[in-house]
Amino acid sequence: MQAFIEPQPIEPQDDAHLYDRVAAHIADLIARGALRPGDRIPSVRRLSRQQGVSVATVLQAYLQLENRGLIEARPQSGHYVRARRAVTLPEPRAARASSTATRVSVKALVTKVYRATRDPHIVPFGAACPSPELLPTDKLNRILGAIARGAGGAGVAYDPPPGLPALRRQIARRSVEWGVALSPDDIVTTVGAMEALHLCLRAVARRGDTVALESPAYYGLLQLIESLGIKALEVPSHPRTGMDLDVLEEMLGRHRIKACLAIPNFNNPLGSAMPDEAKERLVAMLARREVPLIEDDIYGDLHFGDVRPRPAKAFDRKGLVMLCSSFSKTVAPGYRVGWTAPGRFLDEIEQLKFGQSVACATLPQMAIAEFLELGGYDHHLRALRRRLAAQVARMSEAIAEHFPAGTRVSRPAGGFVLWVELPPGASALDVHARALEHGISVAPGPIFSAKHRFSNCIRVNCGYPFTDLIEHAVRTLGRICAEAAAA
Repeated sequence: MQAFIEPQPIEPQDDAHLYDRVAAHIADLIARGALRPGDRIPSVRRLSRQQGVSVATVLQAYLQLENRGLIEARPQSGHYVRARRAVTLPEPRAARASSTATRVSVKALVTKVYRATRDPHIVPFGAACPSPELLPTDKLNRILGAIARGAGGAGVAYDPPPGLPALRRQIARRSVEWGVALSPDDIVTTVGAMEALHLCLRAVARRGDTVALESPAYYGLLQLIESLGIKALEVPSHPRTGMDLDVLEEMLGRHRIKACLAIPNFNNPLGSAMPDEAKERLVAMLARREVPLIEDDIYGDLHFGDVRPRPAKAFDRKGLVMLCSSFSKTVAPGYRVGWTAPGRFLDEIEQLKFGQSVACATLPQMAIAEFLELGGYDHHLRALRRRLAAQVARMSEAIAEHFPAGTRVSRPAGGFVLWVELPPGASALDVHARALEHGISVAPGPIFSAKHRFSNCIRVNCGYPFTDLIEHAVRTLGRICAEAAAA
């Protein structure tokens, strides 16, 4: 069937990004269901006339859409919306419950993984970061340049805690949509989410204390715990619904837990999304024992559904939930603009922040604040979520096609990472080492556990467009995993 697309000529001044705009137009029609799997899309010449662009521009746009797995070319017939192949691989299994708290030792292996991500020639499946081409880089650079020229001394002055008022106002304004309704005075800006999490952990736990966290857990949290000499008590997590609260409740009765760390919305690495009723139960369960919850909501804005999930902070009645986030996964990783709303621990966090780093860089805060105020963030998020959802789906399909029999893969409803469980016997550490020899980085499962569990699991980043290079890398990685499983 030939779909009709209303012509929407593109302004000439956008010439440098014409094919991106044409591709985004078609992708949006597919996302909204105006174009369905199997529908024929306009011919190159017809779309060229409709959009008022060159044939070469449309060809480039269609190539981009093919690389993203959204359309396919059929010889002598034209271009069609690609039918999505259902991913039939089962989900990874949940971890076993842990009976003891463990001193953490992951920094050496994490260092190896991160060193690989610095090499621009390595395919970056190992680090959870989006491609720069998905981010509003040009717009932010223009905003930052204009602010730097007009800020005068304010742009180079210290901005001590709690941080830039304009940015805190914008975060507070957005929090209403999450069901939290923060005040600007509830928020402290930080150097990324990692500093926010670090400050919150220091505020509530000391060396030798025990904290509970999801298993598998984001290795950055494990590194923080290790650096502070704190012990980790691992709570098994389901790949769709997150932390097992029955196990956590039992642990709270048997252990002296000083804090709980969790990523309820699109956990890294599982991609799990805790239902609202479970978040409410988690908050209430901890509040009864006066145990703080340190909540990382860095992926909350990257939902694939229509509605942003609420953070656990929305159910906080006692000020015990310490909400942390940043703009590193959605706007600009290198700006290092993060924040925390630490509830009753606000004064202590401000003091710790000043003692640890004095202040955040002023100009990046100003740029993010203006980007939010101008409304660019919401427009950017809508496009980013569509791109990431398509990339996660395409990567899932490729894993199903190229990885060995017995592979399991997560099915996240947000974020951009996949947790892959390889057949029993496959060594994730061997896969990591062999993949690097082929110019591919992955994050091996043992770095996501204080007890070095998940020996046959890897985390795969889906934050880059699915190009021919990415597809070749997945095919190669699948072959390496098959060989590891057969060894």
